[in-house]
Amino acid sequence: MDHVARIQAEWRAERPDLDTSPQGVIGRLHRIANQLTNELTLLYARYGLSEGEFDVLAALRRAGAPYERAPGELALHTMVTTGAISKRLDRLEAAGLVERRRSDADGRGRVVRLTPAGRRLIDEAFTAHMANERRLLEALSPDETAQLERLLTTWLAYLEPPGATRAPEVRR
Repeated sequence: MDHVARIQAEWRAERPDLDTSPQGVIGRLHRIANQLTNELTLLYARYGLSEGEFDVLAALRRAGAPYERAPGELALHTMVTTGAISKRLDRLEAAGLVERRRSDADGRGRVVRLTPAGRRLIDEAFTAHMANERRLLEALSPDETAQLERLLTTWLAYLEPPGATRAPEVRR
């Protein structure tokens, strides 16, 4: 019996009038998410990066040559808020992984560009990241992995409709 099942059993004993089955999914998903975050951040740290810094470098690399985006655009393409982007960019720039310059299109705007050192680092870190994610999915067969991806895609589309910038408020 896992941790979530023990909690559900305790609730069933105390509140037999309530259906605790949603807790079986949500509780396990929450515990898995925490474990995954721990595993992923350990890998990022091996490359001297935080989770947010990895995300910023990856967003720049995914942009394609010349590997640049405006700071506001970076916020849209990462899991980092606009307020947090500046701090991460400061650290990444100090490490020589990105550079900021004025936009050619708008002299008042700024763009962030991946440096050659930044590109080498994110290419190496992303390769290791994919191997790490593959390792984390080893408990599931390829069919189970594909099924889980389909289920999570459906669920995420419900919670975070396409085009939405954030999940809808939960009604109470």
